[in-house]
Amino acid sequence: MRFASTRLIAADIKALVEFYEKVTGKTAEWLAPVFAEIVTPSATLAFGGVETVALFKEGSAEPALNRTAIVEFQVDDVEAEFARLKHHVEVVHEPKMMPWGNCTAQFRDPEGTLVSFYTPVSDAAKNRLGSR
Repeated sequence: MRFASTRLIAADIKALVEFYEKVTGKTAEWLAPVFAEIVTPSATLAFGGVETVALFKEGSAEPALNRTAIVEFQVDDVEAEFARLKHHVEVVHEPKMMPWGNCTAQFRDPEGTLVSFYTPVSDAAKNRLGSR
């Protein structure tokens, strides 16, 4: 088995894709007017318009209701990324050290999902995450 992607369902797919293009610095590939993907070296972030839910099962996913998942990106310099984005996105918290050795900053995407940028700082975190 290979983890392939995380898909976010959006009421406003264009706004959501624009947010993640800004955050990742990558251009999304639109495979259909209601479906886009941003491919990174480690995983794909997919976006589906709310219309795509009916293709699976009506009502099985709803936009703007996520309060359990955090989309995370490991970055070389969380402070620099925070400085780049803080005036363009909703900030949840500024960079701070976490007990597991990462310096982390969080934002909220236009649909309400938490987005975390982190940099491994402690030796243990660098050893655990440095090769990803």
